Amino acid sequence: MIDAIAADNEKRAAALRTDYEALGENLSRWGIDIDAVKAKVANYGVAVPSWGVGTGGTRFARFPGLGEPRDIFDKMEDCAVIHRLTGATPSVSLHIPWDKADPASLKAKAEETGLAFDAMNSNTFQDQPGQAQSYKFGSLSHTDAATRQQAVEHNIECIEIGGAIGSKALTVWVGDGSNFPGQTNFTRQFERYLDAMRKVYAALPDDWRIFTEHKMYEPAFYSTVVQDWGTNYLIATELGPKAFCLVDLGHHAPNVNIEMIVARLIQFGKLGGFHFNDSKYGDDDLDTGSIDPYRLFLVFNELVDAETRKAPGFEPAHMLDQSHNVTDPIESLMVSAMEVQRAYAQALLVDRRALEGYQAENDALMASTALKQAFRTDVEPVLAMARLEKGAAVNPVATFRSSGYRAKVSEDRPVVSGAGGGIV
Repeated sequence: MIDAIAADNEKRAAALRTDYEALGENLSRWGIDIDAVKAKVANYGVAVPSWGVGTGGTRFARFPGLGEPRDIFDKMEDCAVIHRLTGATPSVSLHIPWDKADPASLKAKAEETGLAFDAMNSNTFQDQPGQAQSYKFGSLSHTDAATRQQAVEHNIECIEIGGAIGSKALTVWVGDGSNFPGQTNFTRQFERYLDAMRKVYAALPDDWRIFTEHKMYEPAFYSTVVQDWGTNYLIATELGPKAFCLVDLGHHAPNVNIEMIVARLIQFGKLGGFHFNDSKYGDDDLDTGSIDPYRLFLVFNELVDAETRKAPGFEPAHMLDQSHNVTDPIESLMVSAMEVQRAYAQALLVDRRALEGYQAENDALMASTALKQAFRTDVEPVLAMARLEKGAAVNPVATFRSSGYRAKVSEDRPVVSGAGGGIV
């Protein structure tokens, strides 16, 4: 891979420097130092989900790809390739029990691949072999106390595994809900959920955070226990200062103003972080920025605003969360990581002082123009130069394809038709 990066970068470096200098001259007329923007972009990283490097599927079928990872150690190899090529994904987020392994072995693999571990993810939305209680009708909110306790113990196990490998956060998403009116009592169901989550919260180490994730629907279609950001905020408030809300861009109804939700959670100190993806209709788990890059930019506009004014307690975690059905997962994750960086770089170009002036004067047209000027700016030279100076690839996808990595690993990794490689 190192040779492939060097060979491809050599072909592209001269043109990149020309483009970078031209953009720098343009930005200097706005009073912006391109090197300062580049430094921030270079320091920015987004975590890769371990499950994202496997091929996902639909509710009806899964079509396996060549060279899919067989276990967490193969997954970490693929995650390391993504970071080696982009320089933008320094950590991996594990999903238990999918990625359960000896902690010492996980730490050794992390050291070998140069990766760190991001938030742990629990799984109480599907039954595992040998599991005593079923999650068919819920987990942390189940009517049966033994089932709730099983879900609590699983989340505590995730904390223990994470503590052994250096993680500092737990993400809890549940599919609990109902498919029919009258199937459950909304109030008592939520009380059961809160009671169970308090037990999980009590097991958190002092330096850990817990992220709860809201989702409008799926797998429950009539009602969902944690259905929107308001309920999510209530949960974080009820649990305590180590509890925060996680925002998944795909977990909202079409046309919901996600950037305003982000602003609200920042304002009240409960924004925990993001699962970046994109959607057209619902929880599509599409590549980040593939459908609505302007919305991604507007989210980062709120994040940069908070960063600039040093909002109290502002320390969001950033992670990709996607399902790749028709593309190579490594390629999609690389492109998505770069799209997140792009949105960040564009948001850094917004003239905050001018924008505040337009807002104070109620000049809607010029306020919108100030945002669009930044969004329309091609910041690719900034991203590419940051990669070049890190020793990553100027063009990660082209370099990945020329390296032959997928063909090489497919010699050792058999095609598996089951659904274990990714999210279905």
